[in-house]
Amino acid sequence: MPHPYRTLADTTVGAIGLGAMPLSIENRPDESRAVATVHAALDAGVTLIDTADSYHWHAGEAGHNERLVARALARYGGDTSGVLVATKGGRGRPGDGSWTVTGTPEHLKRAAEASAMRLGVEAIGLYQLHKPDPAVPWAESVGALRDLLDAGTIRAAGISNVSTAQIRQAHEILGDGLASVQNQYSPAVRDSEPQLRLAAELGLAFLPWSPLGGISRSSLDGPSGPASTGTAFHRVAAEHGVSAQQVALAWLLSRSPAVIPLPGASRPASISDSARASRLELSEAELARLTAPLPDQAG
Repeated sequence: MPHPYRTLADTTVGAIGLGAMPLSIENRPDESRAVATVHAALDAGVTLIDTADSYHWHAGEAGHNERLVARALARYGGDTSGVLVATKGGRGRPGDGSWTVTGTPEHLKRAAEASAMRLGVEAIGLYQLHKPDPAVPWAESVGALRDLLDAGTIRAAGISNVSTAQIRQAHEILGDGLASVQNQYSPAVRDSEPQLRLAAELGLAFLPWSPLGGISRSSLDGPSGPASTGTAFHRVAAEHGVSAQQVALAWLLSRSPAVIPLPGASRPASISDSARASRLELSEAELARLTAPLPDQAG
């Protein structure tokens, strides 16, 4: 059955979100195409946009993606009141291609306040701890989210790149304030199945990042290592006359009602195609074919 809508916290969103990172990192499009990509997402029924303060390319550009998303929403001709912008804090980019992790409560609180200003909102709809900091006790980092909830700086909290134990501990600290888990999960990368099951059990949304792994390259992948071809996803796509990306996203949606994939896009056509996955109907036999490991996963 098609799955056009999902629930995140107390909000109904389109079942496919937009991962906005490619609009601001290496090889990003110019602003007009970036804005057009966000507008195409909205036109296609996407109402969840995922960003982060660390989604930028060069040094000194922190918040580039957040500001871009805010400008795109402001320039959209239609109603954006139902759009949920989710952002993250706790990572940085010095400008040399590397990523840093800073999970101290002081940093996270300052980062959330700065993100709210860049997004132009009184309270961030969903604020996610981007990655656990091994130098900071997990309970302290999550405690900062609790403080941000209590202060009204954020409306809901999420955690990303986490283990099942970290999900359980965050749920104990945040209770109903915890709304989502964002981990890598795709046709090629399925080791977050336990986290997906636990998120569903706890009533949390599960937001796969890089959901097209094995089907198309991530925007941070190098020019080597092309995406797989000739997989079950490609064969089912050919039978339906749609893209393999649509089939991958429809398969992800079938995994659990908790799943809301976040495909990245840097062109309007990409997100328009991805959004159609929420209405793609796959048979039980097709889903069984897709759930078998990809060839390079076998063994």
